[in-house]
Amino acid sequence: MNANPRALAMLLSGLIPAILLTAEAAPPPGRLLASQCAQCHGTNGRSVGDIDSLSGESAREIYEEMLEMKYSTNTNDIMHRQARGYSDAQIRLIADYYGSLNSGGGSGGGDDGEHDDD
Repeated sequence: MNANPRALAMLLSGLIPAILLTAEAAPPPGRLLASQCAQCHGTNGRSVGDIDSLSGESAREIYEEMLEMKYSTNTNDIMHRQARGYSDAQIRLIADYYGSLNSGGGSGGGDDGEHDDD
């Protein structure tokens, strides 16, 4: 079977913009996971109540604090219960998402980008 080069070119020219639009529309990694955090820590990590804001913290700080809470022996702490529901990789995505908001969109949230746990 011989493919018509003109038809193939037309097909590809229609697919490329669709692929690019799909890639642009994809939410940042960790955003969906981080949406749970907004219930207490506020939109974009800016709390309006008594609960600490995540805004202004680096991805590394958030990641390390969440791991401390996840593996804490204080099982009565709400953050222990929240954090233990995520894998370490998911916690990394959440931390990187909030860190990227704090640093203006760059990955790693203002830290050096090196992660000792990987």
